[in-house]
Amino acid sequence: MDTSRGGSSSRRFRAVLFAVGAVVVVAGGALYWYRAPGPEPARAAPPSVRAVPVSIAVAVRQDVPVHVTGLGTVQASYTIAIHSQVDGIMQQVLFTEGQHVKAGDVLARIDPRLFQAALDQAKAKKAQDMATLGGAEKDLLRSKTLLAGNIATQQLVDQQQARVDQLKASIEADEAAIETAQAQLDFTAIKAPSDGRIGVRLVDPGNLVHANDARPIANLVLTRPSAVMFTLPMQVLDDLRDAMARGPVEVLAYDQNNRRLLSTGKLLLIDNAIDQATATIRLKAMFDNADDRLWPGEFVNARVLLETRRGVIAVPATAVQRGPQGLFAWVVNSDNVVETRRIELGPASGDLTIVTAGLAAGDRVVTDGQYKLQLHAPVAISSSSTAANSSGPAAPASGTAR
Repeated sequence: MDTSRGGSSSRRFRAVLFAVGAVVVVAGGALYWYRAPGPEPARAAPPSVRAVPVSIAVAVRQDVPVHVTGLGTVQASYTIAIHSQVDGIMQQVLFTEGQHVKAGDVLARIDPRLFQAALDQAKAKKAQDMATLGGAEKDLLRSKTLLAGNIATQQLVDQQQARVDQLKASIEADEAAIETAQAQLDFTAIKAPSDGRIGVRLVDPGNLVHANDARPIANLVLTRPSAVMFTLPMQVLDDLRDAMARGPVEVLAYDQNNRRLLSTGKLLLIDNAIDQATATIRLKAMFDNADDRLWPGEFVNARVLLETRRGVIAVPATAVQRGPQGLFAWVVNSDNVVETRRIELGPASGDLTIVTAGLAAGDRVVTDGQYKLQLHAPVAISSSSTAANSSGPAAPASGTAR
């Protein structure tokens, strides 16, 4: 009876043990399958290095003009405010606004009647004094005759002489009065004091004008020739003086956008003092301005030719790079592989920069695409030019003499 119960318990124990063992085996197999390394995937071959597209320019020897550029203002040779020199009613305005006039042309007329009357009065006074002088001279002659016969006294002769001298002085005063009256009459015709272009009429006929009026009748400007006043940094003062010592210094006047050449002139003077507040020096250049391309008050860019460097190596300014070791350029060798070349620079002119050391004629320098380059990287040339063609006269830029 007890033996059957013990056998049943033993069978259940073995069944549980078998189930646990099966679970352990399955779990171990699953873990082995999960952690077992699979076949190693094939590794891709390293990609070939691609050529970097760049633009280049060929360094050449050439003559490079060295300019400095300053902002300036056009000034007329003469700017004259036309005023009346006498008081009166303006009868006529004889000019057309914007007209070119010559020196001596009558521009306007003031009512002359009062001034003509004053002239006539001065002339009549002179005639009266001259008639009186004639009688006084005759009296003096008779007195001298009587004095010779001891009939008249010396006192009478002296009185007659004083009378004659007084009348002569009066006549001289009359002549001065006539000249004054004549000048006043002439001033009623307002004339152009110089050649030039007349501006907007500011006083109309029929208005009373005075010699001390603040507002002019019009303004007259002489634009042939014209001047340009401009400023440059004081650092170029010595170069400017050296250029003037060699001879006339050419100045080119460009428009505000620095693209269109307006006129060519000569440097006239350097101001006698440096402006310490701005560290600049003022200069004045003169232009014939025969075609009136320069207009008074206009802002222009004045380009001063300091010198012309002969047979120098020049590259576009975009080829010049700056690194931790200083200035350098990317140079493309015969295998179309780039390398760096340290360079030293001279003056800049337009978008050309003179290279004094580091490059030779024929070297190909990268002008665009440098940000993708690495040392000894192959390149693909997308465009090529010569440095001589990369600086056009239509787009000048400021240069700095060094």
